[in-house]
This record gives sequence, structure tokens and C-alpha cells, in this order.
Amino acid sequence: MPSKLAIFLSALGLALVATTAVADNFERNIMTGGPSGTYIRIGRDIAALGAECGLGLNVVESAGSLENFIGVRNRRNTQFGIVQSDVLEYLKTFEANDPEVQQAVRGVRIMFPLYNEEVHVLARSGVADLKGLAGQKIAIGKADSGTYLTATLMLDILQIKVGERLTINPDEALPKLLSGEIDAFFYVAGAPAPLFANAQIDGTKFHLLPIKDAPLLATYTAATVPAATYSFQQEPVDLVAVKAVLMTYDYDPKKNAYHRESCRSVSDFSSLILNGMPALEAKGHPKWKSVDLTALPPGWQVGTCVKVGMAIDDKPVCTVPAAQPAPGPDANEEYLNLLKQRLKKQP
Repeated sequence: MPSKLAIFLSALGLALVATTAVADNFERNIMTGGPSGTYIRIGRDIAALGAECGLGLNVVESAGSLENFIGVRNRRNTQFGIVQSDVLEYLKTFEANDPEVQQAVRGVRIMFPLYNEEVHVLARSGVADLKGLAGQKIAIGKADSGTYLTATLMLDILQIKVGERLTINPDEALPKLLSGEIDAFFYVAGAPAPLFANAQIDGTKFHLLPIKDAPLLATYTAATVPAATYSFQQEPVDLVAVKAVLMTYDYDPKKNAYHRESCRSVSDFSSLILNGMPALEAKGHPKWKSVDLTALPPGWQVGTCVKVGMAIDDKPVCTVPAAQPAPGPDANEEYLNLLKQRLKKQP
């Protein structure tokens, strides 16, 4: 079994969590990404839709796609997670002939395909393209992130032997690049990624690498980061992208209370997202404007609970916070008023 797949299976642990109890205030979570990434912004936008309906949704920071997939599969009260399409394709490649992978992906379903997220490789100006990374010291993301898998696959496809690979997240990698400790780092994120708004990125010293290598276009989608998307980048950059996909679990409402409540939550947020697309496009992250809900990743099924919420006659179970009663008169004030009235009647 390939080492990258072994890492994934090891992280998954294949130990399913049996969750049957339901708290009075049912907990919902969405696994996203790092604090400076696009996933967390998308998660917050979805949570805001829930808040308007009285449905709480915790936005959970994570290392990224692999951890998010694991979270949807195993983590308690985690109904949603955002995952890269190449991670899904990688798992499907091995599913048919590997029982462990079959177990790992069982029950995980698509909620909605979202937007393309660009493969950013920020490098010092002396590195011209991906092949220029040979012999260099680079950061490829944490081992349980989608960035890690994408970077590893791309380097393997192009047979690029770098000098050293650091498994650190992009937030840690950027300062190391700026200080000269590394030569480049990978980051898969929908543009504009907040991380690259850092004013210390000098366009004369650092740039985004173009990615136009023909072998990569068999797996990845050609994309362009328009000029001036980032302050250090004055020209358009041709590169590749993957699809961000909102994933969920195929809950069985007949199984137990936890599955029933989770399925209802998935249905509710399915309806809220579809009905809320105009608001998301107007007020949310710019990537909402490029969401294509028809771009389903091949080989993956949409969850049953998702389709329940898509029905025309389905309505989210919104809970309006109970109105607080108007504060009554101070108890002592009431006492004094009553006392005055009583004393007036005395001879």
C-alpha cells in the first residue's frame, strides 16, 4: 500500500465512534481549516445562515481536508467537513481493491460541490517554476492536510526531488519563507486567500509559481489567479486548481436519536444553503460567486438527508429564541408601594 494512503488510514484509525446520546441542545460542527484560510471563512458563512434560523453550528479549525474527512467519518457531533476533490479521487482510486479504504470511506457522502481552490506555491524569486524546486527546502503542509496530499502527488507526478520537505502548515511556512529559512511552500486555498494579504510579501523577492505542466492537467483543472489578486502579484498567474466539496455522513434517522437529529441538521442546512445562495454571494466570501452545485465529483453519492432538505416542500426546523419577559417592578419597590397604600387607610 502506498505510504500516503497508509498515513491516511493510520490517522483514520478505523475506530468508529458509537454515538447514541443526544444532548438537550444538539451540537453541530463543521470541520474547516486554518485561521487564515478560505475554508474557515466558508464555514463561518454557513454558520451565519444557521444562526439566523436559531440553529447553532460550531466552526472548527483543522489541518484541512484529510482531517475533515476523518472528522465527518469519526468525530462526535461533526456533521460537515470541507474536503478537496483530489483527496476524494485519491481514495476512490484505491477503494475497489482495498478493504481498508472501503471501510474508511463507508458512509461519507457529498453535501454540495463548492468552488475551485487554487494550488498556490509561493517561492523566492530565484525559483522559476515547479521543476525549479529540485534540491530546494520547501514546506508541503501538515501530514493530515489536503495541501500535504496535493503537494506530495504533484511532486511525485513530476518526479521532482526536493532537498527537504517540511510538514508544517502554511501559517508557519510563510514566516520561514520571508526569513529565508525555506525556498517555497504549497498552499491549496480559494483565491483570494487571506494568508497572502500579508504586507511583508515583497513582489520583488517572492512570487507565485506558474503551474502549467502537462502531466498535472490530467488530474487538476487549469485556472488563473487574476492580476492584482494579491498586492505582490501584478500579473495574472496560470496554475491549477482542485474543487472544494462540502461532505457529510449518510445518517439513518431510523437507527437512533443521534442519527435522527444529525439527519435533520443536514437537511436543515441543505435547505438553508440553497435558499441562502443569493445572500452568500452578496455578503460571504468571494468564492461563493463561483460555486457550481452541478459539478459533482465522480464516484461519490449525495447524502440522503441532503436530498430531503432539497425538496421544494421541506422547511428548516428553525428555532426562534424565546422572548425574555419584560422585567417586572423591583420586588422591594412593590413592597413599599403596597405599604404606602396600607398606611394611608389607617386612621
